[in-house]
Amino acid sequence: MNRIVVGISGATGVIYGVRMLKALYDCGVETHLVITQSGIRNLHIETDYTAADLEAFASAVYDVDDVGAAIASGSFKVDGMVIAPCSIKTLSAVANSFNYNLLIRAADVNLKEKRRVVLMVRETPFHEGHLDLMLKVARMGGVIMPPVPAFYHMPKTLDDIIYQSVGKVLDLFSIDAGLFRRWGTKEDIKIVKGRTD
Repeated sequence: MNRIVVGISGATGVIYGVRMLKALYDCGVETHLVITQSGIRNLHIETDYTAADLEAFASAVYDVDDVGAAIASGSFKVDGMVIAPCSIKTLSAVANSFNYNLLIRAADVNLKEKRRVVLMVRETPFHEGHLDLMLKVARMGGVIMPPVPAFYHMPKTLDDIIYQSVGKVLDLFSIDAGLFRRWGTKEDIKIVKGRTD
């Protein structure tokens, strides 16, 4: 099907949502975007993108207050949902099925339909309450994936780091966008064999 809901909430790291949409667009995946007001505010604070720029990458865009939109129903078939970035407020609402807006309702619907839901939780450090919420969502079937950078692919730019996290999320939907160099190449094997430690 290749149809994914992309949610952007008000945490820092809105660039993850931007790059997610762009990568899915480049792969020809149908995307359904919902962004909170705080997400739009951070878009202006952290990037040079506008809401209109994001809408150009999305197949459909919904008002966050439109709880009657297509993505609010389990009968609207999608492969799953990504919230990138996911604020603690959004995490808390998802964990407690507090469906006060379309973003949370869409996540709740996908969880109840046993579809993949990935939350790129953006906060650090975590206290016990944050961890409890993440555990609760994981037990409901969600995937908690804070954007923790890897360095085995030898990133040279900030985009290299961002795209590696985006690529790992897309792997969870069996979408290989070719965004980062994977471990296990011949070069990686040579590095391991050449170690002297």
